[in-house]
Amino acid sequence: MAESTRLVDLIQRDIEAFLDGQRRSLTDIAHELAVVTDVASSFLTGGKRFRGLFCYWGWQAVSSVASGFDPLPDDDISADLPAIVRAATSLEVFHAAALVHDDIMDNSDTRRGLPAAHRIFESIHRDSGWAGSPEAFGKSAALLLGDLLLGWSDEIFDEGSALLRSPARALAARAQFSAMRTEVTAGQYLDILEENAWNTHPESSALARAHRVIVYKSAKYSVEAPLVIGASLGGATPEQLGALRSFGLPLGVAYQLRDDMLGVFGDPDVTGKPAGDDLTEGKRTVLIALARTKLPAPQRNLLDELMGDPDLDRVQIDMIRTAIRECGAVDEVESIVEHNVGLARTALSRAPIAASAKTQLLSLADTVIRRTS
Repeated sequence: MAESTRLVDLIQRDIEAFLDGQRRSLTDIAHELAVVTDVASSFLTGGKRFRGLFCYWGWQAVSSVASGFDPLPDDDISADLPAIVRAATSLEVFHAAALVHDDIMDNSDTRRGLPAAHRIFESIHRDSGWAGSPEAFGKSAALLLGDLLLGWSDEIFDEGSALLRSPARALAARAQFSAMRTEVTAGQYLDILEENAWNTHPESSALARAHRVIVYKSAKYSVEAPLVIGASLGGATPEQLGALRSFGLPLGVAYQLRDDMLGVFGDPDVTGKPAGDDLTEGKRTVLIALARTKLPAPQRNLLDELMGDPDLDRVQIDMIRTAIRECGAVDEVESIVEHNVGLARTALSRAPIAASAKTQLLSLADTVIRRTS
């Protein structure tokens, strides 16, 4: 995985260089704006860089085999590497924007063991003795930061696309990037809709609705979209794009199912989020949908009553965890995870892509599924 490690380093350096430039631009407007890039930097330091890695290996998967509607005049694919690094960076900046906005919507206190962006701005307000509400200022400032990060991700992507030797490939990748932005925003809306409107829909549709949230909020933009964006930058054929989607979507579903499990059972010291965070936020995940079909009516009603209560104590959280585990919902989710991983591996084995990329993508898949944070 030396190549992946090198890419992660390149992404981090690219992020730091970009933020340095933005800091200079913002402080030329007003010195008070320096804090904006400080907070942005805290969200863009570290992390697993899954999206950037999937983008890179999507590119590698098709660049070294016969591919493309727009063949390049030589075999030197390394000339396009700077463009791929920029695309990978743009995906990481987009992800940071999504996290900032997600934490506002979920009213989360922490992210990766540190204060969420809106809590940082809230503390700045409170410590500075400013007038007005610290909470309102924190949410407003974080909303603007998220918007700024979204704009920056577009800027970085376009700068990277301009470095490609093939304008046709740049246009194809841009179309995939734009589709990803729409899909993840739609998924975020469906997520908050489900938290609020779940009780107005038939019980029989709960699992399908929870799965729909997984697909559009996370699965596509975490794995599938980065893969096809990278592959499009490499001039992928329709067959190659289809194969990478067939690998990426089920793997992305498994990725989010693992995340949902961590949201209920994860160790706060490892996840950087409070214990049972998804329970206090009222997330109507596949895990919860399955538990509701298995629990007897009294326990199901109690679960519905407690879900979404930000003041749940440890005893209540442990009680819910025990009920979810003992009813068999955890085992069923694990079974669904393994089923989706199997689908992904089968699709990858048949994909008309470079063998070296298959090896790296299989390794990435194992990392994604076995993660604990």
